[in-house]
Amino acid sequence: MTVLSDDELPLAAEFPSATHDQWRELAAGVLRKSGKEITGQEAEDALSTVVDDGLRVRPLYTSRDTAAAPGLPGFAPFVRGSRPEGNTVGGWDVRQRHTAAGAEAVLADLETGATSLWLVVGETAGIPVDALAGTLDGVHLDLAPVVLDAGEETVPAARRLVRIHEERGVTADAVRGSLGADPLGHEAATGRPYDIGPLVELARLCGTRHPGLRAFTVDALPYHEAGGSAAQELGCSLATGVAYLRALTDAGLSVGQAYEQVREFRYAATADQFLTVAKLRAARRLWARVAEVCGVPRAGGQLQHAVTSPVMMTRRDPWVNMLRTTVATLAAGVGGADAVTVLPFDHALGLPDAFARRIARNTSTVLVEEAHLSRVIDPAGGSWYVERLTEELAHAAWEFFQDIERAGGQAASLRSGLVRDRLAATWSARSTRLAKRTEPVTGVSEFPNLAETPVVRPPAPAPPPGGLPRVRRDEAFEALRARSDAHLAATGARPRIHLAEFGPAGASSARAAFAANLFQAGGIETVTGGAFEDSGARDACLCSSDALYGEQAEDVAARLRAAGAEHVFLAGRPAAHAGVDTYVFTGCDAVSVLTAALDRMGVS
Repeated sequence: MTVLSDDELPLAAEFPSATHDQWRELAAGVLRKSGKEITGQEAEDALSTVVDDGLRVRPLYTSRDTAAAPGLPGFAPFVRGSRPEGNTVGGWDVRQRHTAAGAEAVLADLETGATSLWLVVGETAGIPVDALAGTLDGVHLDLAPVVLDAGEETVPAARRLVRIHEERGVTADAVRGSLGADPLGHEAATGRPYDIGPLVELARLCGTRHPGLRAFTVDALPYHEAGGSAAQELGCSLATGVAYLRALTDAGLSVGQAYEQVREFRYAATADQFLTVAKLRAARRLWARVAEVCGVPRAGGQLQHAVTSPVMMTRRDPWVNMLRTTVATLAAGVGGADAVTVLPFDHALGLPDAFARRIARNTSTVLVEEAHLSRVIDPAGGSWYVERLTEELAHAAWEFFQDIERAGGQAASLRSGLVRDRLAATWSARSTRLAKRTEPVTGVSEFPNLAETPVVRPPAPAPPPGGLPRVRRDEAFEALRARSDAHLAATGARPRIHLAEFGPAGASSARAAFAANLFQAGGIETVTGGAFEDSGARDACLCSSDALYGEQAEDVAARLRAAGAEHVFLAGRPAAHAGVDTYVFTGCDAVSVLTAALDRMGVS
């Protein structure tokens, strides 16, 4: 049998080679058809997208887009994974989150796909410490690791969990999971610090008696939920981890012992799949760099717990959340997360029901068992785009980490407001994109369904007040829709606007669809066809082509005024048409337009 080498069978050998400059000129030629003279470099810049942290996503990546050597899985700098085998043996850990006491739901999850438990513990915001034993009743603790999230009650909750293991005969070396100590993460979320001293003793206990149990978890979710960017989330997690290393080594633990207790990091996975993949890979590289500086490069392998983003979960059309979490879970798996929590689609509405939890578990099961996503270690490795994005994100995160360190560390930066201000600036810029719908939210700012039946769930325990804010992508449009709902309840009808289409259907239909989409996102019902006076609306919106606007817009606007229209919109770019009050177009501030419309309509 003859075996051909790559050199003997080059890809597309019969075609002439193309260069980057040739591609640029072809792209420029397409853009010149719009009537603007543009060079090849300008064409590439025009097709690029600037995202958070100043990162630029280009339209084409080639072998010129080099990055630092990622190494091999299981070896520093751990970009390709903290374990040589990755998730190829059994897939990732499917970790289900629980905030309410009771063994029934816990057992149902473990019997149908979940492999570990994430328990939120607290008298007011989760499972009471005294209810831990009952919640874990029937759970095989030697098979199902438990991760605690207990805030100020970490010490009593941790000691209770360890005692439960002992009472049920689980040997000390068989205990797995994390006690979840994260005083800085708790302070970020609540504004309340608590003493790290007793947590050091938990670390000693884990290190001496329970080698499979870790005392600390570095939770970056508070920074993500406050509107932070990927680099800010990484920078804060890095600074938090370093703060814990300092505290543990100051208390007498060796650097290696400290690293063993500060290995688990929790990150958000979003529907921006490539950014999530790059974030997880960059996080491992950054923590490996810290370990290298500390003289223990082999200790720098993170254990990553990825959680589908609470920020992206919507309250309207919540079924779409299933699609968002599927993409986010795929990204977490491709990025090499060791454990993944898929938040149920109704997470934003209250306590999830059994169906929602089942769908959440099955999301991981389908990706692992049917899509075989875990069969390949670091499937994104070698992608010029992913490798370059990982590199650039790591540098941006390291820069933010250094800012925090120069300001005195994570605790000082939280208390001085540095972290809050940086995250707020990022969220402000993103809020503008959301308001302008350049970052669309399906089912909320795009393709809303005013006739949807609301999904109602029992309220979940309220998170502790204080600390950094908790934001959601849907919050501005949710406020508008809530006003419309209240108006419907009080009057029996939603606020309305008449879409005045004129000209042939081909000239008006696209802008009528655009206008309907925009106004319905604010809870304003759109009425098409018939006379304005029969629509029950107070406002109207002209919908046609630019050419017909030039010929007829002023006459149509005048007729609408005569029929009683109090405010006239035009779906198109601003122009000098008499009788038109407001122009709505792609990229306009939809939230401002809709807020003003509801105010004029008397919708409180």
